[in-house]
Amino acid sequence: MSKFNENTRVQLPAILHLTRLGFEYLSLKNSKWDKSTNIFPSIFSQSLQRINPTLKQGDCDRLLNEVSLELENEDLGRAFFKRLTSESGIRLIDFEDFENNSFHVVTELPCEKDEESFRPDITLLINGMPLFFIEVKPPNNLGGIRKEHERMEKRFQNKKFRKFINITQLMVFSNNMEYDDTATIPLQGAYYSSTSYYKPVFNYFREEEQLDLNKLLEGLTDDKLNSVLSDANKIALKGNQEFNTNLDPNTPTNRICTSLFQKDRLAFLLRYAFAYVHKEGSIQKHVMRYPQLFATKAITDKLDQGLTKGIIWHTQGSGKTALTFYNVKHLTDYYQKKGVIPKFYFIVDRLDLLKQASREFRSRGLTVHNIDSRDDFVKDIKSSVVIHNDSGNSEITVVNIQKFQDDPSVARNTDYNLGIQRIYFLDEVHRSYNPKGSFLSNLNESDSNAVKIGLTGTPLLKSEYTSKSLFGDYIHKYYYNSSIKDGYTLRLIREDIETSYRLRLAEALEEVPILKGDSDKRYVYSHQKFVEPMLDYIVSDFERSRISMNDNSVGAMVICDSADQAKKMFEIFEEKYKSNENTQELIKAAEPKQRYALQQSLDRKANTAALILHDVGTKEDRDEWTLQFKEGKIDILFVFNMLLTGFDAPRLKKLYVGRMIKAHNLLQALTRVNRTYKEFKFGYVVDFAGIEDQFKKTSEDYFKELQSELGDELQSYSDLFLTEQEIEQKIGEIKEALFWYDTENKAEFSRQISQITDRSKMLEITRALNEAKSLYNLIRLSGNYELLDKLDFQNLAALSREANGHLALINTKENLEQGVDTNNLLNVALEDVVFAFSKVKEEEMILADKLRDTLRKARESLASNFDKKDLEFISLKEELERIFNKKNLTDMGLELIDQNIKELDSVYIKAVELQRRNSLLQAKYENDAKYARLHKRLMEKDPLTESEAKLFQALSNLKHDVDSEILRNTKMMDNEGFVEKLMLKLVAQNIMKPFKITPARTKSINSILLKEYMNEYHGIVA
Repeated sequence: MSKFNENTRVQLPAILHLTRLGFEYLSLKNSKWDKSTNIFPSIFSQSLQRINPTLKQGDCDRLLNEVSLELENEDLGRAFFKRLTSESGIRLIDFEDFENNSFHVVTELPCEKDEESFRPDITLLINGMPLFFIEVKPPNNLGGIRKEHERMEKRFQNKKFRKFINITQLMVFSNNMEYDDTATIPLQGAYYSSTSYYKPVFNYFREEEQLDLNKLLEGLTDDKLNSVLSDANKIALKGNQEFNTNLDPNTPTNRICTSLFQKDRLAFLLRYAFAYVHKEGSIQKHVMRYPQLFATKAITDKLDQGLTKGIIWHTQGSGKTALTFYNVKHLTDYYQKKGVIPKFYFIVDRLDLLKQASREFRSRGLTVHNIDSRDDFVKDIKSSVVIHNDSGNSEITVVNIQKFQDDPSVARNTDYNLGIQRIYFLDEVHRSYNPKGSFLSNLNESDSNAVKIGLTGTPLLKSEYTSKSLFGDYIHKYYYNSSIKDGYTLRLIREDIETSYRLRLAEALEEVPILKGDSDKRYVYSHQKFVEPMLDYIVSDFERSRISMNDNSVGAMVICDSADQAKKMFEIFEEKYKSNENTQELIKAAEPKQRYALQQSLDRKANTAALILHDVGTKEDRDEWTLQFKEGKIDILFVFNMLLTGFDAPRLKKLYVGRMIKAHNLLQALTRVNRTYKEFKFGYVVDFAGIEDQFKKTSEDYFKELQSELGDELQSYSDLFLTEQEIEQKIGEIKEALFWYDTENKAEFSRQISQITDRSKMLEITRALNEAKSLYNLIRLSGNYELLDKLDFQNLAALSREANGHLALINTKENLEQGVDTNNLLNVALEDVVFAFSKVKEEEMILADKLRDTLRKARESLASNFDKKDLEFISLKEELERIFNKKNLTDMGLELIDQNIKELDSVYIKAVELQRRNSLLQAKYENDAKYARLHKRLMEKDPLTESEAKLFQALSNLKHDVDSEILRNTKMMDNEGFVEKLMLKLVAQNIMKPFKITPARTKSINSILLKEYMNEYHGIVA
């Protein structure tokens, strides 16, 4: 069966699909572009003069220089983006008539500076500017899409690539596979991302609109197909059945290209889908998540239908504040086209949420006007002033209704300006909007024409009034399960407290004398004899969690039974666990070898805490404490009612629930720990209060609401938790998968699996063993230690290493047999080298980083070589492997590190020189690697001629003749015997006669050439 590489299986079909979306294929062979920015000056100038008719060539040249300077900024391209999307002055893009722009697609456009370079598989140009690129891999590639993520992260951090990162607006990464919705780490699928100076965030895209492909896609003409294949020197693919299959618009790569790069959607993305966010002293570039995109479009669809209210049901953690920000720009343009000026409000019901929302909006560049009193609100709704800033910047008014939500004296506004459209985004409409109160009627009377959009992740259900009855139908919905699949929120694991601790609590209650009467339970649960063992358990469990999670940066929150309990718990914590200066002095006095271990042990300790209650400290104090928690300066927060909703701290991964919470308030509280953070797969909830029944009841209510909206499409909200029963089920599945193997005897197990050659069978075994490793930590975290006796987890961990090693061997063997190019094998050996030095001297770590970087450069320089049979390449590859294998790279002193750097540098310099010569030769043959390799084979050992110029002329003529024959009859490639005879005739005409060689040698040359073409046809890498 044919095996395709990324070029033939994904890249070329995607390029041809993009031409059907209206992008013109542009060959790099005769093109000129500015190497520092990758802008194509001639296209740039022609396009801008068409869009801006008064523009002269000199103006275009000056503008190009200005853009080049802007792209040097350390602003992630913000200044350029502002210029790019500006609709006043000189326009770089025509948004009024988007078809008036120039659209091109190119392949392998190099991003180069000095000796560093990378080549995106596909680059999309608008008006000659490289604004988008696509990286593709074949299905089932080694390491999946995650490997591409890791490579891109390294490129983003390389300052030599700053200009290319700054000019790029959007990236797509695909290995042409469907999403695996069960995976916690994305390995397969098609993802999109904005740029970053650090780590790109891969977003799923799930198309929600019914696209008419007959209207969106142009026909694929024979001329267009021939042009692309000829330029790529892959004309042998024409007519190949598998290649034609990959031209299908419904492949994952082609689908995401249609979703993002159809011209109407592309214009929308450029104008409305990006946000520059200032956070913690750095700048980030965000792009709309797909639910935000479709919600934004749904809002204007509803407005077009004449509706003025509705609900956006997006689960917690899905970015509702960001959604509001995107809609300020989108709805501003929507109304301005109607001659109306919009005025935006964001309504919250607590001061801390006002501050949080205001912070989020300001970080995205909006001017924020705050209202926190009845008088200010009355004044504002009677005002015809739309913005309160002098710069004309986009603005939003954030209103805290906490003090006046039920004040009937908020006046009616009967003289509202018809030229102003008020738009209210009401946050968390599952609470505080009682129709029996005054706020909703006040809001309506302030402007009966106002648009009211409710935002919620947990709508009100089964009450006197529901969210829908108050705010209308749903405009757009995005549920928790979808958010988990898309990686925006985490599943939760509910942990019961240990049986031994339950007994201790029971004993503690017996020791509280007042309990024997009809005393207040609140007093009992805040008594020291009850609180202290509870706190001891929490601190011990939390510190064990940090060890199990292998992450000392995670934080915890304790939801206490009462404010009194919270105060007592904090008081005991301060006396018993608070860190002191003596500990740091002890670390300083320790031996250097012990200092690191002592510091790690200290970092695991929970020794800082804060008490967040409405009557403790000032508002400023509470703001400062919560900020310190978010920054990792506080380990544990003790709370009662505050911070259970709207508090967003990704490092919060452990929630201790000490009291019963009901309905939507329960889901709000639980989802404090569902934010994504590092590589975490779960958030953890320790249940002191027995919330499981209440959670099930709430889940059922929400499921009924989901069914009323969607029928039976969605699973129950119970997917929120991974239960103890599910863990036991997984243990059973592991036992079943390993039934046939001797898991008691490591040597016998190794012998048994060594006989397995089927990759899929080996995958079953490794997945089961890897799952066992994960379950081991989950069980320890949950405290259900009796489950540890059901499997020998320590032994299975050792077997896992054996199994993963054998799977890697099968993968490598398959790669060799299937012709996967050698750079994959180098990646297996070198990509994941971890430098974990036992010594931590600063100079050693600096050298370690240099060694890692030099190793990377040497590997990449060899991996990019197109001729793996080149004798010099083979020698360099063997030298690299010798350096890699001769010594454990993680166990070196300064002298050995320095020596290895010098040896790697030597390999790198030689590899760069080899690549330089190869590139020159390949360029002579119009970048056709087949003929460059043939040229080299004919000049090795017994050279065909002393004149390389004569050989080049002969091979160029041969290439022309062979390619022409194949283009005339693409079906011939299915008949290798026919192709062999045809090529032998052409080789004889172009090589045998001019160079007077023997028939035997002619056949040998023909054999090499035939193999090159047939490999190309079958997608096998040379």
